[in-house]
Amino acid sequence: MQKIATKVFVWASVAFAVIGMIMVLTTDQNTGPRPIMLRFLFASVIVILTSFALSVASKYLNGKS
Repeated sequence: MQKIATKVFVWASVAFAVIGMIMVLTTDQNTGPRPIMLRFLFASVIVILTSFALSVASKYLNGKS
């Protein structure tokens, strides 16, 4: 479980970085960021936080059941 959560965390972090760079490079000063890009960014944050929590919980609860 911990290995899967760690892989998801790494890939979601990469996605967050790519989406963030795309937002920075394509944002127009007059219109602001595109709403779809903001949704992708927030979705990647949710996945990052969830997978991090699962990874940490799995590490500390491993063998405690």
